[in-house]
Amino acid sequence: MSSNSMRDFSEKRDFIRMKVNAEVDVSVLGDDRKIRGICRDLSGTGMLLEVAEAITVGSELNASLPSNNDSFPAFDTKVRVIRCEPLDNGNRLVGVEILQVNR
Repeated sequence: MSSNSMRDFSEKRDFIRMKVNAEVDVSVLGDDRKIRGICRDLSGTGMLLEVAEAITVGSELNASLPSNNDSFPAFDTKVRVIRCEPLDNGNRLVGVEILQVNR
């Protein structure tokens, strides 16, 4: 196994993605846009969101996954868009990196 393959495998193991398919509320910082979407998966460093409109790569957002349990607060984060790709259904898949978890 090459060192690049070993590193790729190691990085994937360090940040396991969990499928969540949960509603997410997104607000674009510096803009008045509020977007509701679906968080498709979540890892220690990022999320994959499905939304109805394109969001510019490099944009910073507040993303909130509401909690269905009163014992747990919503998962509120500041994130940066690292990719935005069209889907066949007209929506976009938006990959974001988590910059900060708000408490």
